[in-house]
Amino acid sequence: MEAVPVRIVPRDFGETRRRDWWWLEPMAVFAVFGSFVVYATWAAFQNAHYTYGPYLSPFYSPELWGDSPHAWLGPKPGWWPALLPFSPALLILPFPGLFRFTCYYYRGAYYKAFWMDPVSCTVGEPRKSYWGERTFPLILQNVHRYFAYIACLFIVVLSYDVWLALWFTNPATGQIEFGIGVGTLILAVNVVLLGSYTLGCHSIRHLVGGLKDEVSKSPLRHTCYNCSSALNGRHMLFAWTSLFSVALSDLYIRLCSMGILTDTRLI
Repeated sequence: MEAVPVRIVPRDFGETRRRDWWWLEPMAVFAVFGSFVVYATWAAFQNAHYTYGPYLSPFYSPELWGDSPHAWLGPKPGWWPALLPFSPALLILPFPGLFRFTCYYYRGAYYKAFWMDPVSCTVGEPRKSYWGERTFPLILQNVHRYFAYIACLFIVVLSYDVWLALWFTNPATGQIEFGIGVGTLILAVNVVLLGSYTLGCHSIRHLVGGLKDEVSKSPLRHTCYNCSSALNGRHMLFAWTSLFSVALSDLYIRLCSMGILTDTRLI
């Protein structure tokens, strides 16, 4: 059978024959993801209004050192350099941040939105060479699997924060009593969405079942693998909903701490 020659016509940047709104998705990703990065960076440097009663912002959890009652190891250590700004969030945010930044889904999203490589299918790129992820610096994306393991520990810590958010101090008696506030529900939903995003990660899915040639022969692994696969099927959904929920959790606690909002006790 005679081979049919295929002529490859190079496109200039942005050149395409597509008539649909192909630019809408990368533009939305740029706006939403960029806004989140700006807000999270701003919130991390504030070092204020990150707690309210039993609530602790997920941007600051776990609070290793700090001025709130949630601090594990007490106030800011004396060895902290005076010239460097101090915030409990700066000590822990790089870990969940890099987990999200190196996520397989987010790579495809922000490669298009920020680097425009590729801009979209059949749309001309700003460069002619192929970079890939096999050379520096993109090869560093392979650390994703290690940040995924650390992210699982954060889910445990944030779940404990939800438990703490069930116990309020009675202003009249000073006693600790059980209760559920709007903030409790927001933090709980945030953990569910973050857990669904984290446990549906491709690296976690491989960890629980991908190491076996026949995972069905290991009942426990097979169950975990099926659960992770079900979450992985909605990985994009959980990636964005968890992004909104973690920002909303911080914003809600911040506004309550500033006196702009009043937390409603449901129980």
